[in-house]
Amino acid sequence: MVFTPSREAGSSSSDAFRNLLEDSYHKRSLIHLASGSQVPLLRNNVWLVVRGMVKLGAITIHGDDLLLGLAGPSEPFGEPLSGVEAFEARTLCDTDLLCLTLQDIQADPALSAGMLQALAQRYRQSQALLGLMALRRVEERVRGFLELIASDYGQPCEEGLRLNLRLTHQEVASALATTRVTVTRVIGNLRDEGWLRTDAQRRLVISHLPRR
Repeated sequence: MVFTPSREAGSSSSDAFRNLLEDSYHKRSLIHLASGSQVPLLRNNVWLVVRGMVKLGAITIHGDDLLLGLAGPSEPFGEPLSGVEAFEARTLCDTDLLCLTLQDIQADPALSAGMLQALAQRYRQSQALLGLMALRRVEERVRGFLELIASDYGQPCEEGLRLNLRLTHQEVASALATTRVTVTRVIGNLRDEGWLRTDAQRRLVISHLPRR
């Protein structure tokens, strides 16, 4: 394993926050967006992912796409949480979202506490991505990136952890400051080693990570 933070320490808090959100679902309308939809970023509003996955990115001054992170179930994102210009959010699969105002969060102590825990997880992910950039070999960055998202969002299967989200090689390259050609070569090498597999639905499976 190259570099993967653990979520175990906050698992009970995450479960409590998830239960709190489940109660909120009955009182609020969920927003359903199809895969590939852009999520509108509203001032003083925070989105929470209920089901699905959202890609967080930005556009550089040269017009290139940057992958800044991912938001999965019970994780927040939104305009108040980003200081990046040209920030955007797009669904990676069919996704259900809950929209909360900053006033909603501030008025509910339990929701505020849960949001703090969720933000802490997003912070850990950002720190992990920064840590990967310190690795000199691109092969280590790619391996570490796949370990990170599998640990955070992978689904257990017989072979290890399956990635149900689909990221292009270009998106992985933009997250790791390398080229699409290099990412394609490294992923091919990882398949040849047996470290990485592709299932019948062409989803990536990291075979060496333990099933959770």
